Amino acid sequence: MSTLFDTVTFAHGPSLKSRFMLAPLTNSQSAADGTLSDEEYRWLTMRAEGGFALTMTCASHVQAVGQGFPGQLGCFDDAHIPGLARLAEGIKQHDSLAVVQLHHAGRRSPKELIGTDPVSSSADEKMGARAMTTAEVEQMIEDFISAAIRVQKAGFQGVELHGAHDYLICQFLNEELNKRRDKFGGTLENRARVLFNIVAGIRDCCGEDFHIAVRLSPERFGMKTSDIVQVYKRLVKEGNVDMIDMSLWDCFKLGADEDFADQRLIDIFANLERGDVKLAVAGKLYSAEDMQKCIDAGADIVAVGRAAVTNHDFPLQTRNNPKFVMRELPVPRATLREEGLSDTFIGYMGNWPGFAEAE
Repeated sequence: MSTLFDTVTFAHGPSLKSRFMLAPLTNSQSAADGTLSDEEYRWLTMRAEGGFALTMTCASHVQAVGQGFPGQLGCFDDAHIPGLARLAEGIKQHDSLAVVQLHHAGRRSPKELIGTDPVSSSADEKMGARAMTTAEVEQMIEDFISAAIRVQKAGFQGVELHGAHDYLICQFLNEELNKRRDKFGGTLENRARVLFNIVAGIRDCCGEDFHIAVRLSPERFGMKTSDIVQVYKRLVKEGNVDMIDMSLWDCFKLGADEDFADQRLIDIFANLERGDVKLAVAGKLYSAEDMQKCIDAGADIVAVGRAAVTNHDFPLQTRNNPKFVMRELPVPRATLREEGLSDTFIGYMGNWPGFAEAE
């Protein structure tokens, strides 16, 4: 029987000491220019110390115009390298795989934050976004690759491409939004070209010992589950990625798309052939028992979000108690501070109804 504390090996890069991964979580704790803050350092290194085998940063923008939220950790400039190097070392000293999530918010970049109109695969009048030129798309691909080289130079052992949640890569995959007539629009092969060109470029530039993951959404945001299944299969076939991180909202819910309405989301992807590629799943995993159910269903890794916020040492607690459950909500603000959240992060968590006690 597979357990949460099995070692996980990848085709590229170091192995994991267990199946616990810190999910990438927005926290708005870093400086306005994208440099690492002491608060973000503490938040992440506490999770590594608490037993997470893979510690992933928040979404980190690869272009200044791709910033999605205030206080976002950046990786678009060499000025970010000293902070990133400090963070990578702090994570790795706890035997945790250090991974940066590479991100571009696209049409979701607030104009007041980036100082210009946001960009997307196609124009979106409602969001105030303009369509990228072909040259801009090519440059964006290069900037994702450059960011991976930058974080590798800083000491990180891998990256994840944020292709979910209606951010820019997802906006290219989105058939409802992407109306381009160049090589980046039209067929699924063309709409996925941005993603696959980035993956191939990172593998070529960062080498065989570097971990590459991709996060995908199977539905919502204009995503068709059937399209994401095809993207998943191609990622496996091409062999450049080590992990596919499926953001499922609720791992055990039935699919929303008609063709998959009789299958749980986790089963749709766990039952696909994936060779050496590992499957991570996220979605309402609040107890060790539910996390074990994901492993029993065929997933390789559990991406822990809310439970990692409430309990920085969730993996260590689970080793001692297989029935361990995250803290009851709402969590007192003093407790969240003890768990490594700054007041800024606690304020952001106020957007999650019922999560933190009111002041």
